[in-house]
Amino acid sequence: MQVSSLNEVKIYSLSAGRSLPEWLSDRKKRALQKKDVDIRRRIELIQDFEMPTISTKIKVSRDGQYIMAVGTYKPRVRCFDTYQLSQKFERCLDSEVVTFEILSDDYSKIVFLQCGRFVEFHSQHGHYYKTRIPKFGRDFSYHYPSCDLYFVGASSEVYRLNLEQGRFLNSLQTEASESNVCDINPVHFLFAMGTAEGKVECWDPRTRNRVGLLDCALSSVTADTEIEGLPSISALKFDGALNMAVGTSTGQVLLYDLRSSNPLIVKDHHYGLPIKSIQFQHQLDLIISADSRIIKMWNKDTGKIFTSMEPEHDINDVCLYPNSGMLMTANEAPKMNIYYIPVLGPAPKWCSFLDNLTEELEENPESTVYDDYKFVTRKDLENLGLAHLIGSSLLRAYMHGFFMDIRLYHKAKMMANPFAYEEYRREKIRQKIEETRAQRVQLKKLPKVNKELALKLIEEEGEEQQFSKKRKQKNLPSLLKDDRFKVMFENPDFQVDEQSEEFRLLNPLVSKISEKRKRKLKILEELEAQGQEEEEEPEGKASDAESSESSDDEKGWVEEVRKQRKLLRQEEKLKRQERLKEDQQTLLKPQFFEIKEGEEFRSFKDSAKKQKLMKKTLEDRLKLEEKLGTLNVSDTTVGSKQATFKLKKSEQQRKQQEAEKRHRQERKTLRRSASHLKSRRGRGRLFH
Repeated sequence: MQVSSLNEVKIYSLSAGRSLPEWLSDRKKRALQKKDVDIRRRIELIQDFEMPTISTKIKVSRDGQYIMAVGTYKPRVRCFDTYQLSQKFERCLDSEVVTFEILSDDYSKIVFLQCGRFVEFHSQHGHYYKTRIPKFGRDFSYHYPSCDLYFVGASSEVYRLNLEQGRFLNSLQTEASESNVCDINPVHFLFAMGTAEGKVECWDPRTRNRVGLLDCALSSVTADTEIEGLPSISALKFDGALNMAVGTSTGQVLLYDLRSSNPLIVKDHHYGLPIKSIQFQHQLDLIISADSRIIKMWNKDTGKIFTSMEPEHDINDVCLYPNSGMLMTANEAPKMNIYYIPVLGPAPKWCSFLDNLTEELEENPESTVYDDYKFVTRKDLENLGLAHLIGSSLLRAYMHGFFMDIRLYHKAKMMANPFAYEEYRREKIRQKIEETRAQRVQLKKLPKVNKELALKLIEEEGEEQQFSKKRKQKNLPSLLKDDRFKVMFENPDFQVDEQSEEFRLLNPLVSKISEKRKRKLKILEELEAQGQEEEEEPEGKASDAESSESSDDEKGWVEEVRKQRKLLRQEEKLKRQERLKEDQQTLLKPQFFEIKEGEEFRSFKDSAKKQKLMKKTLEDRLKLEEKLGTLNVSDTTVGSKQATFKLKKSEQQRKQQEAEKRHRQERKTLRRSASHLKSRRGRGRLFH
């Protein structure tokens, strides 16, 4: 169990630690628990409280006995029984679930809104009914007095499905192009929906008329916030009869009183991520808002941060267990997180042992590190002359060093180095001198590999900096300082080959440009050898003359390409002549090849015939085999074709069959000769 503390609020992560695979047997699990201390100390509050890949939504039934979660992959819903601390059932679905709602007090009536425009109803035994809405849905709410389901999504209409009559009713026509979220007030049943334009429309279900409109996008922009684009509504939640919290796609949470069009308070998450979930905690008057990265708890009257949590994986949904301090999250990971915060409330009655655990941990608190302490090593103590304090109460051993009071550290440093101010003054003077030197032309340190390319990039970077200063634009990052391209200037395998054919054809003017760079490179190498720190502009031609030399017209570029092509043809011709001379000078030596056992060499014509035969189509090969008699094709009574093949025998099989044939013939001749002798002997006895 992992414990964290922020603003003196203890947060216990009950799902921290490694989880054992499902396919392990009970015997292996017990063996691992004996060996590994971390596995033995972990707390598995609910057995197998996870999804195969990710979990998207998590809710608690009204009676508090069942926790239901949906996730992928494959799309499924899992129900966990808190009284048994284990999974009750699991049902697989046809498509991924966008959101779901538990209509009954337990799990007997559930509605799923799926991504394929399907609305699926489940009863206690399983799947009950399935229907479809006209446009893709994003959220829905259930109106208990009229048994109506209100669906919002990629449409300007709000679809109504009456569960008592079992049919769709007239939809509500809104001004929005699309709607993202909706909610119904639990007191007076006002229906509110958040649009993609950053507005909240409120409708009265009794008269089916719009009764209010809030422009949250305009109210979310304050002096401190930086917003790119129009904020849309991503979360919506009612609190009581008059309060409503709205979350935007740019990371702001606005708290409204329904009697006013201006927000009471605007809270920014400062991450720029859409708000995924908003929950109210009434005992301490807190609002729990979450985006994909962080969960923040803050006071709804003052906006002051109470505490916050940053899980390891991205958050998809947050569920606060009623009347307790337990918080559950659905994440972009198989394991669903469970947090227990004792300050928010007691543990649920089905896991009341958590209160005893947390009390025992608070009785034996772990050591903490404060900001008014300084960490020093043994070498630092020797430099300060405080090595004799080792073992005393002024030093507290920690890891490879010690903690000491920051005031004692400053006093010892002043006594050990009384001229610290002079050193500080000299350091500031040196920094000022370096700032003035930076305005001069400094020596460029070039890498070992691709020096000419690095020089070209430095020159282009200087030109871009001058251009961006004139236009008042931001400078782009340099390739030489980028870690992704660092290997290109360190590994010799990335050296540019200027003699290759591709380089010479794609860079026809490289010879003229490289000459100027080579002159600069030579000057820089001489300065490096001399160890100078500054570089003046080399005397010679002015910069205007150099720029006039580097600029060529299109005609010169075409002539240069033709010249390079002619040189490449000449070089290729010389290479062919050299290879021809080498072939004439070399004498061919006879080579011997060994034939495998059981094979007989016939001629090289057989391999050529086989290659020709393999190049032919299947139809031609079948016709050829039919002529040779190795294939027989006939029609069957059903109308299909029947083909009979005769397999080719290997040379070893053929010799074996010939030997068996000779053996059978020899035995026949022996039997005939034996019968002939018997007949002759019988005739001789008769004559006697």
